[in-house]
Amino acid sequence: MDYFNRIQHAIEFIESNLQEELNIIEISSKSYFSAFHFQRLFHAITGFSVQEYIRSRRLSEAARLLKKKKKNILEIAISFQYGSQEAFTRAFVNRFGITPAKYRKEEMNIREQNKINFLDYKNKINENLYLNKPEIIMLEKIHITGYEYYTTLINEDYFGDIPKYYIEFGEKERYLRIPNRISPNMAYGISTDFNNNGQFSFIVGEEVHKFNRDLEKGFLNIEIPEGKYALFTVNGTSDLIQNTRRYIYGTWLPNSNYERKEGPDFEITDVLRSTYPNDMKMKIYIPIEI
Repeated sequence: MDYFNRIQHAIEFIESNLQEELNIIEISSKSYFSAFHFQRLFHAITGFSVQEYIRSRRLSEAARLLKKKKKNILEIAISFQYGSQEAFTRAFVNRFGITPAKYRKEEMNIREQNKINFLDYKNKINENLYLNKPEIIMLEKIHITGYEYYTTLINEDYFGDIPKYYIEFGEKERYLRIPNRISPNMAYGISTDFNNNGQFSFIVGEEVHKFNRDLEKGFLNIEIPEGKYALFTVNGTSDLIQNTRRYIYGTWLPNSNYERKEGPDFEITDVLRSTYPNDMKMKIYIPIEI
């Protein structure tokens, strides 16, 4: 079963339980993806988060019930998992620009969120799908020592956070506190320790000959596993790098014959040949299996 069908199974589960408490672990299990990877794929393909979709669908269905006038506003609010009429009203106004009470009385059109069919996304494959076709390679284990930062998928915060982490790493000369460095001009960025709430660690560091157990606070050792990787080469602006990350999970991976394997994503920046933000030389690696 392909990515789009698997995600659609999760959508069907959401749709059947809009008036019940929904848990991201249970939702993602219907697609046979981890909660983190499911959220990353969903956002990359649609442009909005799973939570935003659920919220919009609940409010859209609530709006339809308001017009039927069989239940009062508080009953509708509670049925869609809002703890009070006030909380429901705030969410309704934020979504549609009108209060539930006024919407019930007036004749007006609102922009409802209809149920998603992920097969429609499959039928609209990006015409640029193969413009950045990756190289499929095998890697041996790589030993990295780096400084650990934290970010999140929510609101695509990591797109803004990660460049700041590289800058902070360089400005504070954290690289000088890494023992046994192999290639000082090659900076590694590793995404790992993925949590169900969308948070993850981003480690900026360098490859080392061997691990040193006596590290300063904030530093850690991490082993990049051996195996098969999709390698994307990016030469251009920082915006191009961000769009490549979106492309990998929103277009290439769902339409490829590969499954993302457990383990970290990572990237390597040629520091000497790169000038932020207009001229970056980077390679992005995604662990895969057939």
